Amino acid sequence: MSDKRYHVLFFVALSLLAYWFLGYLVPRENFFLLFGFYSIAFISFYYLYNASSISEKELFGYGVFFRGILLFCLPFWSQDVYRFIWDGRVVYSGLSPYEFKPDAIIHSVHFFQSHELYEKMGSLSASHFSNYPPVNQFIFLIAALFASKSIFLSVFIFKSILFFADIGIYHYGKKMMVELGFSTKNIFLYFLNPLIIVELVGNAHFEGVMLFLLVLGVYCFFTNKLMWSALFIALSISTKLLPLLLLPFFYQKLGFKKSVVFYVFILLINYLLFLPFVSESLVQNYSQTIALWFINFEFNASFYYVFRAIGYWFVGYNVIGVIGKIIPVFSVLILLYYALFRNNVLPQMFFKNALFGLLIYFLVSTTIHPWYIVNLLFLSMFTKYKFILVWTLTVILSYFTYSQDSFQENMVLIFLEYTAFLGFLGYEIYRIKKAEKPFKQAESI
Repeated sequence: MSDKRYHVLFFVALSLLAYWFLGYLVPRENFFLLFGFYSIAFISFYYLYNASSISEKELFGYGVFFRGILLFCLPFWSQDVYRFIWDGRVVYSGLSPYEFKPDAIIHSVHFFQSHELYEKMGSLSASHFSNYPPVNQFIFLIAALFASKSIFLSVFIFKSILFFADIGIYHYGKKMMVELGFSTKNIFLYFLNPLIIVELVGNAHFEGVMLFLLVLGVYCFFTNKLMWSALFIALSISTKLLPLLLLPFFYQKLGFKKSVVFYVFILLINYLLFLPFVSESLVQNYSQTIALWFINFEFNASFYYVFRAIGYWFVGYNVIGVIGKIIPVFSVLILLYYALFRNNVLPQMFFKNALFGLLIYFLVSTTIHPWYIVNLLFLSMFTKYKFILVWTLTVILSYFTYSQDSFQENMVLIFLEYTAFLGFLGYEIYRIKKAEKPFKQAESI
């Protein structure tokens, strides 16, 4: 066996050790162990991706293996999974999670483990209506149907769905790379990335299902299967609302008439999916819950914290109520600029402009959990820009907050998180422009 093969086995073993500790032994409160083992997983990922002796088939096998390690652990880093199970059992009981807050019905619902789920989801989640759209609720209901008396089995069902969703992202992402002329090895920047493995299969966040459906939709779009594209994008929106922000980017290639049909079909599918939950208060309750992410919640933000500090300096109190109303308007204008006033007909420009439009939205947002940026990582694989890879490493610094009894954020670590990847972005912009300059000069002669 060659030295290179020993190196590969060494880093695979390191990854196995890191994922085992992260999934089964390291709670989010122990930041230094969490950061240490995550860094080990990331260094191993970097080596395995760049090792010339490893085939793409072998890399795929490692990605499946690492996910398999995390299939059987309860998420240590997030309480969300307990709200998922709660919502599923509420729907199974004939109630709507958009109509009843857990706080309001904890003493009147009678499904198994209701009090345990209520305690474990946390007071913040328990005091609000569900914000998870209908496709998510359907998945939660599946767990309620097949695992009505087991938290562990419910979580295993969620993780199994996310496991196969990730394989679907790999398969259709790779097919799209072949169709569009990109290196198929780029898919492993997603499939082997520790953030993806830990936060999706490990911590059971449904950005994985959302992204799978979005990838299917974009793949169908660029292979001219427009109705299938609209269907999958609609299902993606009904899993997580984020793909709504990307809808304007399809306009240029479609033109006005096709766009009308495309968007109306997407809206119709979403209407039909929400139909089982329709009530007089649905719109009010759901919009109220979504608004919390703009005007109440704060976590791991960047430029918003700068705006907040300026607000404190001028008026002496937290101005999130004002800034939170400005951010959605500003974000929509920026996204419309990138979608309508930049060239998005070519796939390369579509992905580049969607990446930067969505990046600006995240940079001004009030709340950025680590698993949110999986969408940016996928978009970046179809561009020359790799700065999001740096963010998938530094975003783990945000978990320091959970190691504090007061959940106080460390602004030095947040500064390091954002300056690292934004600094690398600045370097990439300079390098790419420098590389393109001779070609532009040749065209002008």
